[in-house]
Amino acid sequence: MAQSEPVYVPSKKADNGQLAKSMIRLKELGGDYEDEYICAMFGNLALCRFAVESTVVASLRFQTHESNGSYFQDVVASDIQNI
Repeated sequence: MAQSEPVYVPSKKADNGQLAKSMIRLKELGGDYEDEYICAMFGNLALCRFAVESTVVASLRFQTHESNGSYFQDVVASDIQNI
């Protein structure tokens, strides 16, 4: 549905201390009222561009984290392929 431009965020795992990150909005197949997800993409996947309205298959990871007594849900796209 939409995708942000990649930005670089600090990372202890990356060789140069920074990791590419972008956000993508995905919608399930089926119609106007299907579920949508805002997903983070990291590394090389964050640098890939997907055309608006293209059909893709995505592997998503759902996780939560706590910050200052509040809980947040994160959705990370670990792989996306055009079909």
